[in-house]
Parts: sequence; C-alpha cells; structure tokens
Amino acid sequence: MSEPFLQVVRGDPTPEEIAALVAVLTARARAAAAARAADRPRPVSAWRDPSRLVRRPLPHGPGAWRASALPR
Repeated sequence: MSEPFLQVVRGDPTPEEIAALVAVLTARARAAAAARAADRPRPVSAWRDPSRLVRRPLPHGPGAWRASALPR
C-alpha cells in the first residue's frame, strides 16, 4: 500500500475538517495550474492568419480553367 497523502500528527480532526483541508489544497493547486497556463502564449488560430487570404493569381489563357483545378 502507498504512503498516505495527508497525515494527522496531533489532534483528532473530524471528517468535515479533513474535507475542508482537502478542498483548500485542491483549490490552491488548481489556481497554481491556472496561473501557469495563463503564462503560456495561446496558439494563433489559422482563421486569424492573414497569409491564408493571399493566393496565387488565377491562370489565364487557353486551358486555364482546366489548370486551375490541378494541384501545384
């Protein structure tokens, strides 16, 4: 069996007191994780990328409509 996460050294805490302590420790751990996540830059969405608006000019001349569908 593994070692307990919390150990009562002195006193006789009630289950409610232990639950309150666990709730406080959980809230602090979540707040610390949220602070670390806020420090990381968010990835830029491809929808906001201005380079997606740039395209090559359409081909012109005989057979241009056929060439426009071919992969390059």
